[in-house]
Amino acid sequence: MFENYKLRNYNFKLVVLVIILCAIGIVVINSADSSYFSKQVFGVAICMVGMLVLSLIDYRFICKFYIALYAANILMLTAILAFGAEVNGAKRWFRVSKTMTIQPSEFTKFLMIICLAVLLVKFKEKLNTPYALAIIAAYCAFPLLLILIQPDLSTTIDIFAIMFTMIFVAGLSYKILGVATLILIPVIGSFIWYIQTPGQKLLNDYQLGRIMAFLYPQDYAAQTYQQDNSVMAIGSGMLTGKGLSSGTIATVKDANFISEQQTDFIFSVVGEEMGFVGCIFIIALIALVVFECISVARKARDKEGMLIASGVAAWMGFQSFINIAVATGLIPNTGIPLPFISYGLSSLVSSCAGIGLVLNVSLQRKRL
Repeated sequence: MFENYKLRNYNFKLVVLVIILCAIGIVVINSADSSYFSKQVFGVAICMVGMLVLSLIDYRFICKFYIALYAANILMLTAILAFGAEVNGAKRWFRVSKTMTIQPSEFTKFLMIICLAVLLVKFKEKLNTPYALAIIAAYCAFPLLLILIQPDLSTTIDIFAIMFTMIFVAGLSYKILGVATLILIPVIGSFIWYIQTPGQKLLNDYQLGRIMAFLYPQDYAAQTYQQDNSVMAIGSGMLTGKGLSSGTIATVKDANFISEQQTDFIFSVVGEEMGFVGCIFIIALIALVVFECISVARKARDKEGMLIASGVAAWMGFQSFINIAVATGLIPNTGIPLPFISYGLSSLVSSCAGIGLVLNVSLQRKRL
């Protein structure tokens, strides 16, 4: 379970990057809504300890329990459909208390990276055979389907992107990738056509509304309200922003134009109060975390470690892109937290756990 690690091999660079991001998150959350400040501070403190402890546990020891972890993940996702708290027609959270909820789909990212890494290693010699691809597809599809029917389309897309990246890194044939792309393009076109037909059954009304608002913003002004105000907030910050915790009447935040700004639209607070400089700084920090995970993957001692680090890199990269792209109006509105910055204990715990795994992979890297 524990190895004899040497302190000089510890990846302090990655730890410092995560601590800086979490510290910025605390400051920005306090600016968005000070009532969440103490909860986020407590959450960060606990998660930092957990991340450091997990970083000392041999990732290969954890991988031995991949079947149990996969089963636990499926059990959580099934239980949420039966016992989860319903909010706006969606069942995504277990309500622990009046002020605390747990979102199992956030932990799916961490658990599926471990489980899929082990499965891909088992199929490393025959990854590109129809049998292996069918098994891997079924293995991934089950938890994705359970998340999709909550419904939680954004998390489903995020986890799909993470798992696809891992499969590609594991050695997916370019020929298969090319065929899949040729199939996917008309499928996407057909999907966009179908959802616009009367009586479509694939999407809920709010999901359809967000996509239609993105395609035809002039006809769905009410649906683009959140994103329009987010873009206005980011733009109003100009180069250096209006200052943290700015309380002037000119701030979008204090005018309550964006609901739940401390979570999915936290980047609009960054843009408004820290300006273009603050936005670029945070994007650069996240990019450095992604690149550091990629560096760890390249130096991993085995394929499991390489796939775990690659999965976490994809996780941080794709999720950050989705969150920032929504806040800036580049893609349809869909709720997903910005890693380490947004308020939310489930997201923070799972993200720090992922980094903890990467830190352990880094501790056991190949000696070059």
